[in-house]
Amino acid sequence: MPPGVAAIEGTWTLAFADVKHPDGTRGHDYGDAPKGRLQIDREGHYSLFIFDSSRPRFAANDKKAGTPNEFRAATLGTSSHFGNVVLDGSNKTLTFHIEGATYPNWEGTTQVRQFVLRDSVLSYDVPPRPNGDIPTTGWKRTAH
Repeated sequence: MPPGVAAIEGTWTLAFADVKHPDGTRGHDYGDAPKGRLQIDREGHYSLFIFDSSRPRFAANDKKAGTPNEFRAATLGTSSHFGNVVLDGSNKTLTFHIEGATYPNWEGTTQVRQFVLRDSVLSYDVPPRPNGDIPTTGWKRTAH
């Protein structure tokens, strides 16, 4: 088992998916009722899914026949990736080695995130976007 994985191994449901703006305000990054799941096994393999639950369905009921607006909403309304994760408890960091992602620019990258683990909630900030917004994500443990 990789170092630190025992502390985060298990199944987590999304507690929040917010965004901190440069002016200090905070908003919801994936709508008012986002849903998601994070699963981490004992070897540190993980899969993570976040969805904006208000994404519109495709009117044609055919994934290949979506409109530009439907594709835009589908793309911007999800964040999913998988790979391996390592927890460093002394530095309070999670290191994600991302193998595949709905945002292709993340594939093959390694991202380090500061985390807080308190009262069965794991939270961390994602690297800032070009506009200065900082996504912040929280997960509540549901099972080990």
